[in-house]
Amino acid sequence: MTTVGNLRPTKAIIDRQAIYDNVQQEIKRLDKGTELWAVVKANAYGHGLIQVAKTAKAAGATGFCVAILDEAMSLREAHLVEPILVLGIIAPQTAPIAAANNIAVPVGSLEWLQRTEPILERQAHQLPPLRIQFALDTGMGRIGFRTTDEIKAAADFVAAHPEYFSLEGVWTHFATADEADTTYFNQQVAAFKELLAALPEQPRYVHVSNSATSLWHQACNGNVIRFGVAMYGLNPSGGALEPPYPLEPALSLVSQLVFVKQVHAGDHIGYGATYEADDDQWIGTVPIGYADGWLRRLQGFYVLVDGQKCPIVGRICMDQLMVRLPKEYVPGTDVVLVGKSGSQTLSLQDVADYSHTIHYEIACDLQERVPRHYVGPSFD
Repeated sequence: MTTVGNLRPTKAIIDRQAIYDNVQQEIKRLDKGTELWAVVKANAYGHGLIQVAKTAKAAGATGFCVAILDEAMSLREAHLVEPILVLGIIAPQTAPIAAANNIAVPVGSLEWLQRTEPILERQAHQLPPLRIQFALDTGMGRIGFRTTDEIKAAADFVAAHPEYFSLEGVWTHFATADEADTTYFNQQVAAFKELLAALPEQPRYVHVSNSATSLWHQACNGNVIRFGVAMYGLNPSGGALEPPYPLEPALSLVSQLVFVKQVHAGDHIGYGATYEADDDQWIGTVPIGYADGWLRRLQGFYVLVDGQKCPIVGRICMDQLMVRLPKEYVPGTDVVLVGKSGSQTLSLQDVADYSHTIHYEIACDLQERVPRHYVGPSFD
């Protein structure tokens, strides 16, 4: 069991109003009859599964997408009754759990259906048909049917076993929807249309759009969009493309100085003695480290103290890091790792750029030990 650090000053602040506004902005752009399902996998990209789901629902989301069945069960246990789609393949032996809780799961092979059918048959008198959605691999290379013959065979199998399976949707995922070059994207669109045409009839839900697709390729939306990273105010392209409306970042990460000392020229800081002071300097210690998700690769980056950039010096420890201060500050002084301080703003994109990664990863890396504090209207 992870112990949450409620008694230390490090915390993630989640602005529910920002999430609400981002959902509302996207819904305004959708064609009539197109639903928005909020993607809340991975603890809502580090923002908090249940709080984000309730906020998105209040803003107009009519369903949810998660990565694993356990996340779907958490939503059900929180009394959220909307449609839920698990995006990852589940084990056949867990299919009865999904069926009993009205949770849709993806199918990407006939073999999965054949393995799952006898498991459902044994409990058929207790369960409704399992809700399934066909995943089509149009070029992502992850999961899904790849040929028209495969999808026809699967559709025939489902049609022959209506007591065990209910085909409610078909979908794919684009690999390059967040890039300016649309060549590969257009190839995937063509592949999806070809595979979709192989179905005897279209199911209720036909969807291809993640955040990037809906933002920049709205014509492809189908009747559901899977609104993920943009819901949290993060540009899916990282900055390569301009979104059609301002996205409001929802997450700030803050802490405080817990120790301040003066070091002198020649003094070293941190494991490996990788930092050596070249003059007298004020050094502050901040209670966050790689066990919290602020990883060692951020050595040399900076935090904000009193509206000023303060570099991280020495290797980041498991639970603490050290920063060079422009002057002496008292313990208890606020430290901003993501967010605003004075006239300065430090974004998740800034952190990601320094780390040579994407902002999704930075947000998802924040561990449960970092408490989430919610601001803005409550939608409980």
